[in-house]
Amino acid sequence: MGYTGDLTPREAFELVRDDPAAVLVDVRTDAEWRFVGVPDGLGAGPVLVSWLPVDPERFLAELAAAGITPQAGRKVVFLCRSGQRSVAAAEVATAAGITPSYNVLEGFEGPLDADGHRGGSGWRAAGLPWKQS
Repeated sequence: MGYTGDLTPREAFELVRDDPAAVLVDVRTDAEWRFVGVPDGLGAGPVLVSWLPVDPERFLAELAAAGITPQAGRKVVFLCRSGQRSVAAAEVATAAGITPSYNVLEGFEGPLDADGHRGGSGWRAAGLPWKQS
């Protein structure tokens, strides 16, 4: 594993809620943020920095613009739709010295179920605060 570790959605929420220096970074796309929703109830809210298109240099520059740098020394929790893109984001952040970096298992909507639908697990299914524009 090239990052600090995995957290359940509830563990991620509690870590960011209880540590004022910690930050949740939502790496989904603009369409996902606007039409599916974003985590809420975290003080300043999540930092929105899309992992796509995959360009680690751009991604790290956008994190730096949001104050997330190796020198910041804060816990960074990465979240995507199902816990896949956020692994890659946490790995790139860790390689750049942004530690500790965590991945949120199941992401915001969870993996596809047997019927090809999302939503049976993840941040929303755990009953954690979120909002939709």
